[in-house]
Amino acid sequence: MPIRYKDVYLDSGYRIDILVDNVLILELKFVERIEGIHEAQLLTYMKLSRIPLGLLINFNVRVLRYGIKRFVL
Repeated sequence: MPIRYKDVYLDSGYRIDILVDNVLILELKFVERIEGIHEAQLLTYMKLSRIPLGLLINFNVRVLRYGIKRFVL
């Protein structure tokens, strides 16, 4: 995801896992438990891309619905 700041484009290292129809960001993880840094990563992507909806999904859970966390700006 390139970043635009005052008409300057920066090709940075931000890589959104999945962008759905420019309205939803999916950040996919396979970790023991979700940490604050994972949430901050998704929120940063949402703010920089101006996309107000994001899902943080951890696949390392017994039941997938327990590994989904929704974020709205």
